[in-house]
Amino acid sequence: MTEAVKGPASYFPSIEKTYGRPIPEWKDLIRSSPLTKHMELVSWLKAEHGLGHANALVAHTLAEDKGK
Repeated sequence: MTEAVKGPASYFPSIEKTYGRPIPEWKDLIRSSPLTKHMELVSWLKAEHGLGHANALVAHTLAEDKGK
C-alpha cells in the first residue's frame, strides 16, 4: 500500500496540473533566481508567475538544497 504524500510535496500534483509546468522546472527556476530568502522567493513566484502554493514549493526546494 502506498503512503500518502505529506507536507509541501502534497501540493505538487495540484501545482503541475494548475500551472502546466513540472515540479523540477519550478525548482530550477527557484534555484536560478538571484533571490535567496524564503519569503522573497515566494513573493516573486506569486507576482511574476501567479503561482499559488509558492510557499510549499519554496520550502521543499530550500530544504532539499540545505540537505546537500
